[in-house]
Amino acid sequence: MSSEEEFADLRFRMVEEQLIDRQISDERVLDAIRSIPRHAFVPKRQQLSAYEDRPLPIGNGQTISQPYMVALMSEILGLKGSEKVLEIGTGSGYQTAVLASLAQSIYSIEKIEALATQAQINLRELGSENVFVHVGDGSLGWPEEAPYDAIIVTAAAPSVPQPLLEQLASSGRLVLPVGSAHRQILQKWWPEDGGFEHVDYSPVAFVPLIGKHGW
Repeated sequence: MSSEEEFADLRFRMVEEQLIDRQISDERVLDAIRSIPRHAFVPKRQQLSAYEDRPLPIGNGQTISQPYMVALMSEILGLKGSEKVLEIGTGSGYQTAVLASLAQSIYSIEKIEALATQAQINLRELGSENVFVHVGDGSLGWPEEAPYDAIIVTAAAPSVPQPLLEQLASSGRLVLPVGSAHRQILQKWWPEDGGFEHVDYSPVAFVPLIGKHGW
């Protein structure tokens, strides 16, 4: 068995044991995660751990989110295929690649230029052609390309960044972790009756969102 076959086997087991067994049920999300090689988005020394249910370091003090969290946030977004999505925190590009297989176009912002450059290489090698990566302060969003049908933030904010709410389409939704630097609650926000409503999901722990409307 080749190493790619071994990785594929690990990936399918990851989906069964870490995602389906934990009530992830969106078939489009499950298919995306079955097909995308998570090991290609971590440093080589981390590849043997790529399909474990935990975040992994990707350099510059950042991490790739655990597979379950990638699946959960993607499922909460409820993407059908035609959406324009804003991602805050490109990282190594793994969550980006999942989103790219679920929506029409992905606009992704990464604060650390070295990570953005590597993510673009990773995504190009995977063949994700509907992704646009920008280096900047993700807490400000990407207003030039707004509005967005969905926004996902893969870093923790002390409160919901107002610019991101303002960049949502009228039927859009925003998923992000909100709380202290060490513990947060995963939330979904959406426009309603001239304001915004939200629902809480599970406790989470993400790296902090650095920027004007972050930490």
